[in-house]
Amino acid sequence: MTTLAPTPGTRTYAPAPSVTLERVSKRYGGGDAGVVALQDISLAVRPGEFVCLVGASGCGKTTLLNLVAGLDRPTVGTVDVSIGDPGGSSVPARDRDPVAGTGTAMLFQDSALFPWLTVAANVELPLRLRGVKKSERRAVADDLLERVHLGGFGPKRPHELSGGMRQRAALARALAQDAGLLLMDEPFGALDAITRDLLHDELESLWADRGFTVLFVTHNVREAARLGDRIVLLTSRPGRVAATYAVDLVRPRRIDSTEIASLAAAVTDQLRAEVGRHGR
Repeated sequence: MTTLAPTPGTRTYAPAPSVTLERVSKRYGGGDAGVVALQDISLAVRPGEFVCLVGASGCGKTTLLNLVAGLDRPTVGTVDVSIGDPGGSSVPARDRDPVAGTGTAMLFQDSALFPWLTVAANVELPLRLRGVKKSERRAVADDLLERVHLGGFGPKRPHELSGGMRQRAALARALAQDAGLLLMDEPFGALDAITRDLLHDELESLWADRGFTVLFVTHNVREAARLGDRIVLLTSRPGRVAATYAVDLVRPRRIDSTEIASLAAAVTDQLRAEVGRHGR
């Protein structure tokens, strides 16, 4: 495994990790028909860190997110996620409710908005479930919709929005949960380049303000270099950690900068090598 060490001046973190995977493997099915999605994955994500997972299609990136969320269980190994205790205590993923009280929010490739609710009501829902007053949750929803460039669209229903707009509304709803850990699975893949760039800025700003931890899956290597503190490259199936890259570039960053392009090229070269090895 290749690791590029951080240079002086990079962010520092509390010692207790938010997410820890120890020798994790995941197999679906048995016998000759079984498929090993992940094999012997060990990974620690520090509190407040923004980690991007990249790799070829089918390498197990989404499976890894599901294991961290507690939506699935590893075949071998352990997955622990801290629940906001500064002392670093953690609860195994298998013992956590994947929806309520976990301190974790998920944003999938599909927006998964409730079609019978307005956009504003979708964003307000996690606040409502936490017992936040109506006036306060309305103000929070309005602010978040403005941040994702959907100001004025609160009264609309999801079917009245484009696919990209629905995904931006889903991002606002995820942020409304005020979770300590945000799991994101290709959240901006359906957006045009300009909108994606604007949302990179807003996500980075909210992350810096609130200090939550992010585990972000993407096929876009430049996006990973633009957003991440660290890039973790997975091999083709079965997914293993092939390399980690510490991104020590000054923030805010531009996705079209020379520095981003250079780092993305290095990651892409290794990704091509991994895919080539798998093909042989």
